[in-house]
Amino acid sequence: MTDLFARHSALLNDAVQALKSRGFWSPFPETPSGKIYGETARADGEAGFAALLDQPFVLPGHPGTAQVGAEVSPFGPALGITYPAADPAALIAAAQAAAPAFAAAGPEARVGALIEALQRLNRISFLIGTATMHTTGQAFAMAFQAGGPHAQDRGLEAVAMAWDEITRFAASARWEKPQGKAAPLVLEKHWTLVPAGLSLVIGCNTFPTWNTYPGLFASLATGNPVIVKPHPAAILPLALTVRVLREVFAEAGLPADAVLLAADTAEAPVTQGLATDPAVRLIDFTGSSAFGDWLRRTATQARLFTEETGVNTVTIAASPDFAGMCDNLAFSLALYSGQMCSAPQTIFVPGSGIETDQGHKSFDAVAQGLAEAIDRLLADPARAAGVAGALANPATLDRLQAARASGRVIRDSAALGAGRSASPLVLAVAAGEAAAEEECFGPVAFVVACGDAEEGISRAAALARDKGAITAALYDTDEARIGRAIGAFAAAGVNLSINLTGNIFVNQSAAFSDFHVTGANPAGNACLTDTAFVAPRFHRVMWRRQIAT
Repeated sequence: MTDLFARHSALLNDAVQALKSRGFWSPFPETPSGKIYGETARADGEAGFAALLDQPFVLPGHPGTAQVGAEVSPFGPALGITYPAADPAALIAAAQAAAPAFAAAGPEARVGALIEALQRLNRISFLIGTATMHTTGQAFAMAFQAGGPHAQDRGLEAVAMAWDEITRFAASARWEKPQGKAAPLVLEKHWTLVPAGLSLVIGCNTFPTWNTYPGLFASLATGNPVIVKPHPAAILPLALTVRVLREVFAEAGLPADAVLLAADTAEAPVTQGLATDPAVRLIDFTGSSAFGDWLRRTATQARLFTEETGVNTVTIAASPDFAGMCDNLAFSLALYSGQMCSAPQTIFVPGSGIETDQGHKSFDAVAQGLAEAIDRLLADPARAAGVAGALANPATLDRLQAARASGRVIRDSAALGAGRSASPLVLAVAAGEAAAEEECFGPVAFVVACGDAEEGISRAAALARDKGAITAALYDTDEARIGRAIGAFAAAGVNLSINLTGNIFVNQSAAFSDFHVTGANPAGNACLTDTAFVAPRFHRVMWRRQIAT
């Protein structure tokens, strides 16, 4: 079972080194190019997706007494795919049955199989990208990257972090304590790695693989069987993932039921039954703070890792490149119609305006500059569709309509093209407006008039501390004030980006370099991916005995 480990050991070593150096590194090319993935890769991916439609999804040997599925593409058609469904007790029983052999196989066998699975997932990135597109509403280029290579990077990152933590200490030791003239005390000591227990990974609608892979691969690497619970609107990308993992496990002599799919529907959910089962000891969750609170109150037997609701801010104190700033923020606001956990929402601007490379800009001129940059970005329909994609959930449109009453409309929203779509709504509001201080998930931005730049920084940091935030951005030319802002946002537990222009955006988070979420504010209690994310998933248990001398 260790043959796969030997095959992939060089890649694993490179991944561990990348974790420590934090520079750019990725083994999975992000460009959907036929020169990289094969000239027919895109057509093969589309054909593979079409072949899955309107029929049962095959998961050989998977528990199931029924078929469920009601996915509808945000671009229009129903997928018609059904998946094997089992009640929570059956899934728990299957995972428990797999647990002893999966733990006994050892880290090398598990890690080798997981890296092999990531390699195979990479080879079907066009299929997974197409599946992600038609379950999330992401435009294809983004669906390919986020659903495929970028998610695979995050999965490998978790495996590498787990491996580094597992192998941090010796597995055995000879312990010899001198006793003066008497014979020394000698013990042989051995440490067994004991998995924490069954793991439940609860996926989200918008980024089914990217948000799921870290917990999935971290738990599997540390020996915990995983039940994957997709969002009922985005099952297919994770069903494909589970199928590949089960195939590799079976080939490697590992129990296939170490990874299971918990498919359900919105009308008959199974999440709560799984989450509260005493056998489930680990839960990874991405979603609303309301359900996160329910898990904290109710699933008390499990260690919980969350990414939740937050209010991401931008503070514009001054700008050394006004046009570049507006273009950068326009893309950040429009990308995937604001349906990213890292997308900016609440933008603080001094009511008296700011200084820029183009001279003084009033508050209204700053807001209008952002609106005009969005208009330029989305002027070409093809580019607009490629940037904004479609809305994953119809409730996002309702949320957008309700937000319109919260302030003065600077730029109104409009449909963009195929499917359920909406361009960014930009509103001007006064400081303290309640709507700007709560997450309004989707293409909505609030430009908030504050007293001055210091107040804007203070308000943005307070929102991160009190309501949670995954990202914060600052535009400024005053180095002393920038230094104070760095301290304020660090104390609030949120990552800060300063003066971004060009093709790097606050929304982006790079595996092996950026720690996604800090775990230090209400937007999440876990960080992707640090040692604290993997270490609680296993325990070291010692046995020792005395050696005669």
